[in-house]
Amino acid sequence: MGPLDLVFLPVTGPFQGFLFVARHIAAEAERAWFDEEAIRGALLEMELSLQDGQITEQEYAEAEEQLMERLAEAVRRREARR
Repeated sequence: MGPLDLVFLPVTGPFQGFLFVARHIAAEAERAWFDEEAIRGALLEMELSLQDGQITEQEYAEAEEQLMERLAEAVRRREARR
């Protein structure tokens, strides 16, 4: 940390703290969005809702398509980390 960093710390410090928190929130949101178990659970909930007559076949098909795309992306991300 240089002398200018110390001079500007009262201005840049809160901004750096905000960026730190924002990055962690974004990472956690992404982790939750691509959680394979959560996606499978949502698929199961949609299937049960369809069986109970709470949603139509069309609503189920649309939701299933979106969830399957998320699941495929989650699997791609997991495989890319290996």
